[in-house]
Amino acid sequence: MDSGELRKAGLKATLPRLRILSILEKNNDLHLSAEDVYKALLEAGEEIGLATVYRVLTQFEGAGLVIRHNFEGGRSVFELDSGEHHDHIVCLECSKVFEFTDAAIEARQQRIAAQHGFRIGEHSLVLYGHCTKTACPNR
Repeated sequence: MDSGELRKAGLKATLPRLRILSILEKNNDLHLSAEDVYKALLEAGEEIGLATVYRVLTQFEGAGLVIRHNFEGGRSVFELDSGEHHDHIVCLECSKVFEFTDAAIEARQQRIAAQHGFRIGEHSLVLYGHCTKTACPNR
């Protein structure tokens, strides 16, 4: 995404917005809290306050650029909206978020909704568990 994408979303291409967008795009961990974004900005030598990070992420959410998730534990995390549906698994020990897609699960959800007289508009599936990897790098 670039300044043109911000303008298409109805947002001016300010320096804080561009820097925060860059952090979201470059980060390997696709689910970042506002604090994670703030720390990444500090590490990059950017002087953008935490309040600005919160405000920009909320603006991005309103413009449809990011999705906010409120997973168990009360921590909000953000990911760029790719436009493609996926579900999540969240580690209860380290809060790491993993994405997955499964056509069989999606088809089953559609069948269940139809059986009850519904057509799904939006939905989310979040699984919570404990990582079973003995050498988990996130612990």
